[in-house]
Amino acid sequence: MAQVDPLLPLDAGAVRHAFDDDREADTFALRLKRYGPELQESLRAVYGDQIGALLPELLEVMLHAFHTRPADLKRLDEARLLRPDWLQQPDMVGYVAYADRFAGTLRGVQDHVPYLEGLGIKYLHLMPLLRPRDGENDGGYAVADYRAVRPDLGSMDDLSALAADLRGRGISLVLDLVLNHVAQEHDWAQQARAGDPIYRDYFHLFPDRSGPDQYERTLPEIFPDFAPGNFTWNDEVEGWVWTTFNTYQWDLNWSNPAVLREFVEIILYLANRGVEVFRLDAIAFLWKRPGTDCQNQPEVHHLTRALRACARIVAPAVAFKAEAIVAPAELIHYLGTRDHHGRVSDMAYHNSLMVQLWSSLASRNVRLFEEALRAFPPKPTNTTWGMYVRCHDDIGWAVSDEDAARVGLSGPGHRHFLSDFYSGEFPGSFARGLVFQHNPQTGDRRISGSCASLAGLEAALDAGDPRQTDLAVRRILLLHAVTLGFGGVPLLYMGDELALLNDPDYGDTPEHALDNRWVHRPRMDWVRAQEVMADPSTPHGRVNAGLRHLIAARRGLAHLHASVESRPVDSPDPCVLLLRRDHPQGVLLGVYNFSEHTINFPAWALRDQLGPQALDHLAGSAFTFGHAPVVLDPYRALWLTAAP
Repeated sequence: MAQVDPLLPLDAGAVRHAFDDDREADTFALRLKRYGPELQESLRAVYGDQIGALLPELLEVMLHAFHTRPADLKRLDEARLLRPDWLQQPDMVGYVAYADRFAGTLRGVQDHVPYLEGLGIKYLHLMPLLRPRDGENDGGYAVADYRAVRPDLGSMDDLSALAADLRGRGISLVLDLVLNHVAQEHDWAQQARAGDPIYRDYFHLFPDRSGPDQYERTLPEIFPDFAPGNFTWNDEVEGWVWTTFNTYQWDLNWSNPAVLREFVEIILYLANRGVEVFRLDAIAFLWKRPGTDCQNQPEVHHLTRALRACARIVAPAVAFKAEAIVAPAELIHYLGTRDHHGRVSDMAYHNSLMVQLWSSLASRNVRLFEEALRAFPPKPTNTTWGMYVRCHDDIGWAVSDEDAARVGLSGPGHRHFLSDFYSGEFPGSFARGLVFQHNPQTGDRRISGSCASLAGLEAALDAGDPRQTDLAVRRILLLHAVTLGFGGVPLLYMGDELALLNDPDYGDTPEHALDNRWVHRPRMDWVRAQEVMADPSTPHGRVNAGLRHLIAARRGLAHLHASVESRPVDSPDPCVLLLRRDHPQGVLLGVYNFSEHTINFPAWALRDQLGPQALDHLAGSAFTFGHAPVVLDPYRALWLTAAP
């Protein structure tokens, strides 16, 4: 296979000798010409003159992956190039699950794909399933082998078969790609412990405490309860290893270009197995710089852009999702600003939306919600948000002191209130949650718990209170109405469509006992699921039927294409959130009552946005905005467009 001088023009002639088929040669060369300059520019910004050796190696990796890419995936590549906004469509609804909790094995997941299809799912994120270390493994995020599946789930062939089945039904497979660290049992770490200088350079190793102590001055602790500090002594290495998250997770040295080359190979290998979206885990932590918190460094975005360019050349059907739980001013960089605009990740988590949903639900006040959304700069129009009510993780109260101050709140005080409220300690709270990772020094108290239990359904059912049960169901559906009506990709966490409650027995599994996040990671009860779907009159059945209705309504609304942003509109009532979307087909106004009270909402506030008449796409009802107020029932949601 002929090599290409990376400094020569990237035209068809430069790669033709690597192909027997002229059409495939042209396809690869055209993509190389399109994305090659971006690749070189970002690599040079990070690695300088080292790219002279790196680029030929990357080209060999890409050519091999292109030649071995299955024909049906190459057809998908062409389809996605013709419809680059596939991830932004209103019918794009996601589902997030642990494969074993959902159906035992990958073949079990495949058996239940019709369930997902019936729910309207187009995007399935299976939580970490690549082979982790044995025993404690941070929920699967301590990967020991990126090219193997957990043995209890099946094989890599099972994964490919599942991906093919999903693809045939129009559902994209999403997997986690842990970029910041590997398990200490990974082959790279084993070679490093054995003294191989090549692999020692894959990690951050220090012979004494001088280096770690310098970094620790500005580094936060991620898990202060069970993994204090950021460095771990290792006898075999005879030094300190950088371990941001847990002692058994070794941070990778991305300043070594060999690490980038390894991950290009991994991404393209998994893409050829049928993975369509990569969740770039812990991406904010990749680059280490003394005197900083070692998050959100500029090199992170160059590295992402380089990885994306390689994926676009070989497998343009693939998309990246940034798992960056950071402040809005930093988050926008993961979707791209300036030279990176729209050229890094295709999607990022809108963690702030989730936090503000629960904040407004507890306070019955949307002023902080409005202020937080205003803090977000516009995203590139070719990117999208991933929104969720709950996820596999705890809820960290990411409320900035500045946003809180602008609405007359104390940031620390409000965060303290939210922790009290959702742990059930606040008087009158409807929530059943657990405090996770209390840090006495900072006052930080995160919260674990399922959507239904945090929204009050567990407490209401235990009390046998029909009114509180009704209100809890309404709260759950309101939260999902906001995420489904926000634009982007709404992500349903497994079991939320059935209003599954906290798992009281999570601690019976020894490796889960010290991590109460497993309280909201129950196993799917398929008998119970059939019962819930069969009876929409029960509280759980009402949630299921209501969610299915919301998904169907979303699917028919072009206004929810993710190229358009939702922006807050001043509301005359502090309990009611107004979100406006300016789409070429007209304005869509989301109206959300975050209180248990019936509200007489001023008609003029809606008339100013929509004109004298409107249609609600959730209830199918028409409104004429005159002098009489619009009556909003407790936790009512409206998706309004101007009447034709």
